[in-house]
Amino acid sequence: MRFVRIHHTTVPALLLAGATLLGGPALAATGPDFQYVGQDDRVHGLTSPKGCVKAEGGGARPVTNGTRGSATLYRDPGCSGRVVGVLRPGDISQVRPYFASVRFPVTG
Repeated sequence: MRFVRIHHTTVPALLLAGATLLGGPALAATGPDFQYVGQDDRVHGLTSPKGCVKAEGGGARPVTNGTRGSATLYRDPGCSGRVVGVLRPGDISQVRPYFASVRFPVTG
């Protein structure tokens, strides 16, 4: 019998990807609109985020934008410093090297 070892950061990525494939928009309406695996290796979710939000994630950890607008990820807290990524609605991605805050549209 052969055992397959799955790295602990792979499981949340598989869960997020599977949820998107299986649930589509109906699943997004029942769960958080924006999900990410934080620097603490835990899945975090934000429902109806608006403006600048503290969120620490990135690296090989997945990020899912289920909001209606783009999410702009910043390296520094307070949505300042270098932009490290922009996720359009429905995007699932890894953001490297890391992010400390995310700006969402105030309307939408």
